[in-house]
Amino acid sequence: MQEPCYALERTEHSQIFSLSLSEGGTPAKFLIIDDGWQDTTNEFQKEGEPIVEGSQYVYVWHALMGYWGGLVPNAGGTKEYNPKLKYPVQSPGNLSNMRDGAMDSMEMYGVGTIDPSKASQFYDDLHKYLVSQDVDGVKVDVQNILETVSTGLGGRVTLTRQFQQALEESVATNFQDNSIICCMGQSTDSIYHSKQSAITRASDDYYPKNPTTQTLHIAAVAFNSIFLGEVFVPDWDMFYSLHYAAEFHAVARAVGGCGVYVSDEPGKHDFNILKKLVLPDGSVLRANYPGRPSRDCLFNDPVMDGKSLLKIWNLNACTGVLGVFNCQGAGTWHGMEKTDETHIVSEISGQVSPADVEYFEEVSGKHWTGDCAVFSFNSGSLIRLSQQKSFDVTLKVMQCNALTVSPIKAYEQGIEFAPIGLMDMYNSGGAVESVEMISDSSSSSCKIQTKGRGEGRFGAYSSRKPNSCSVNSKNEEFKFNDEDNLLTLTIPSTTNFWDIVVSF
Repeated sequence: MQEPCYALERTEHSQIFSLSLSEGGTPAKFLIIDDGWQDTTNEFQKEGEPIVEGSQYVYVWHALMGYWGGLVPNAGGTKEYNPKLKYPVQSPGNLSNMRDGAMDSMEMYGVGTIDPSKASQFYDDLHKYLVSQDVDGVKVDVQNILETVSTGLGGRVTLTRQFQQALEESVATNFQDNSIICCMGQSTDSIYHSKQSAITRASDDYYPKNPTTQTLHIAAVAFNSIFLGEVFVPDWDMFYSLHYAAEFHAVARAVGGCGVYVSDEPGKHDFNILKKLVLPDGSVLRANYPGRPSRDCLFNDPVMDGKSLLKIWNLNACTGVLGVFNCQGAGTWHGMEKTDETHIVSEISGQVSPADVEYFEEVSGKHWTGDCAVFSFNSGSLIRLSQQKSFDVTLKVMQCNALTVSPIKAYEQGIEFAPIGLMDMYNSGGAVESVEMISDSSSSSCKIQTKGRGEGRFGAYSSRKPNSCSVNSKNEEFKFNDEDNLLTLTIPSTTNFWDIVVSF
């Protein structure tokens, strides 16, 4: 994927789905035909029928061994890959952590395991077929199966190396770009043998019908990203936009530095949430890095200790962003039960500081005053704070907030300025691509130029009221609040990219 993406998952009515989202103002650029929505017995696509209309990229799911149970031995279409039925053996450690229905089923009924010497041929044949059907890439699942069937095949390290190399060579040969998403590939063998794969799932599945896993999902991805984020772009999985925990998941994706996937039924969307993630052109305001917990969260339990908030930090081109989540009281870690001592309170308060955003020097620059403008998405309020100062945030169970942290910089004539970005987006600062002062020797005025993308309400901290504001060389009305120094103006709905000049 060459740009931030907004994707659909698991739909057999892809044209209806794409049209449904486009009509709501959040068109999808990327569609995954995921497991459960494929016909595994007939041809993938009817002759002459377009695979999907309206999406720029289409990916198809398949398992590392083809399907969950592998390939059927001695079948007409599989003989050339010499599959043998092997029965996976799960480790005691894995079984003590969490039972998995899919693994239990494979352990009982076996997996048609591809001959390792035929792996390259299998992937090449499969991917060539998908390319012939105008598929742009693949999501490869069930990668953890190798360590459970490796006995007699050279051991898990050698077997993983063989399959990973074969898979990545086929993807590189048949698809443009690095067009693969990995799933269930969190073993150290899979991680260390992924030489080209750039994206991998960083958590268990999203379970919309399980109320005990909503907060757990967010915490798990954030903590797993501490390690996985150094090797991959962590994938946060999809979510439902029309769901009681939708905003909780949406804010996490906004600060996660990841693609955004939804798995809604056609016509069942919450556009109030989607429009805070997705721009009208189908792109998202993706942060620069994998979202990870702040330092003071590293040795706390944000899910079960009954007192800690989870803070996830990230950086954009010109600003920082913090997601703050109350994950307490709505779930438990696998293998751990709540005790009588576990005290659940309806609200939790915690300290939040601009210093929670790591590597802030990447956006602060040489003109930084040492102070930050901190914008709260929930309240729409703006405060000025030095980097080391903090303030209280109070959230109820399964509540969250997105905070934009923008460095206040000093310019000519004593002007101090910090862009907030698109105030109606969770990651408002993700819309800002550059900020600089325009030098004009013939004029005594100070002009601050901010470039970015997207439409809607633009906000900035300004130490004093400007004389004028323009968007793409056209003067626009603006508002200025003397109490919090919040400058706001509206970027027209026909604008995708903008050049805002604030004149003093």
